Amino acid sequence: MKNKTAGWVFFAKKDIALAEVIKDNPEFTGEIAFHCQQGIEKYFKAYLAENEKPVAKIHNLLKLYAEVKSIKDWGLEENLLDEISKIYTESRYPEDIGIKPDGLLPSIDEAKRYLEFAKKIKSIFESLVEEDSTK
Repeated sequence: MKNKTAGWVFFAKKDIALAEVIKDNPEFTGEIAFHCQQGIEKYFKAYLAENEKPVAKIHNLLKLYAEVKSIKDWGLEENLLDEISKIYTESRYPEDIGIKPDGLLPSIDEAKRYLEFAKKIKSIFESLVEEDSTK
């Protein structure tokens, strides 16, 4: 793994690990969702960096995935990516953190689904980077 990739991976792992720690607490569904979005975003950016592509300062998962797919299609469910992407907010005000577009917090089941999806993306990233390093 390249040095510029390592920072993205370090923080992506932390986001997903934190979501994993709090995944069973229904009080933290917004935080779980937010950290899943962040982890996915960072894994996409790590993959772009690893492949010597520019890393845009954007947070839209669909746009980032389109850039990733220009290298390799990971076969991800884009509707779910879009759903998770909408969790991101640049605001840190309490009424915005981890809120879905409908103004509600995700349910515990939704939050856990986001976490499983984020872990799948982590696994895909790791297998692709490992595969590339053996070539």
